Amino acid sequence: MNILIIGSGGREHAFAWKIAKSSSCNKLFIAPGNAGTSELGSNINIEVNDFESIKEFVIEENIKLVL
Repeated sequence: MNILIIGSGGREHAFAWKIAKSSSCNKLFIAPGNAGTSELGSNINIEVNDFESIKEFVIEENIKLVL
């Protein structure tokens, strides 16, 4: 599955680190991410409050909401 993490702090880095190890993760994106998250997935230049761009990216990359 394709996964998007929204944020740029240490918490998001920890999530990215663990998720990147999962065999269920095909592509990992972090928006906007940081220097550490760029080593685990693809940082995407979208701000956390740019909801329209996030929506477009989610649709484009086939990212699903999992509860």
